[in-house]
Amino acid sequence: MRTEVLGADDTHESPTVAAIGAIHGDEPCGARAIERFLATGLQDRLQRPIKLIIANERALAASSRYVEVDLNRSFPGDAESDLYEERLAHRLWSEIKGCVTLGFHSTVSFDSPFGTFADPTFLKSRIMRALPIEHAADFSAVAQGRSVNLPRFVNVEAGYQQSEAAAETAYECLLAYLRAMGALPDSANQTSTMHYLVQTVIEKSEKQDYTICAENFQRVAPGEVYATTGQGQTLTADKEFWPVLMSADGHDVLLGYQADQLGEISQTIPEWLLLNGRARHLCTLCR
Repeated sequence: MRTEVLGADDTHESPTVAAIGAIHGDEPCGARAIERFLATGLQDRLQRPIKLIIANERALAASSRYVEVDLNRSFPGDAESDLYEERLAHRLWSEIKGCVTLGFHSTVSFDSPFGTFADPTFLKSRIMRALPIEHAADFSAVAQGRSVNLPRFVNVEAGYQQSEAAAETAYECLLAYLRAMGALPDSANQTSTMHYLVQTVIEKSEKQDYTICAENFQRVAPGEVYATTGQGQTLTADKEFWPVLMSADGHDVLLGYQADQLGEISQTIPEWLLLNGRARHLCTLCR
């Protein structure tokens, strides 16, 4: 794991803003965005200290999702584990504890960027609206042991895995995030971002080939076929839903997720949450 601390001054203020690339080694967009930022003069414009982390360097070098187990299923980790990623998850969590953190991913299911998070707060809503994304998927109901389950952690899925477009989008998202957190001087542009609550995991059957008939983040009506198998079976919606991360080839056992569309995220996670003491505390982290 490589950690770069930037923008620290004579006060030795500890960073409370972090960004992480290469949680999965076959998703290099975040690591490329970080390397690009380090190669520019923008770090000289930082107005507060930040941490930039390239997490799973061994998996990244191998262009593999992980070395032994999925890092993004291993949080908060175990320092004494025999498994590399479980030890790494513990180190990574120790490094970002106390930070607001943006993680970078990419997919095989959707070419446009979107956000993921869990346990909504106004701060997370603010970050989602500051990123150049139209959709944000809330995994509160289905995720365990993932980075989104960590406090003050959100992710962006930057586009297709291994693509130049995903690397470019990840860099744009990094700059937007740093602006939103007051680390870069320019104002963050607010976007209209739709909030989806993921409700159901759609699992694959063994030894089945699938064809997806629905589009991610597009409504599937009751009775509509959203996937078929090579054996002629059809998967039909029993109620309306919006697909998230639905792909025939993206995962060995998961076809994707069913979500409810809740509305624009500024309305579903409104600013009045700032009246809550915990939310006020979180907001001080972004000044």
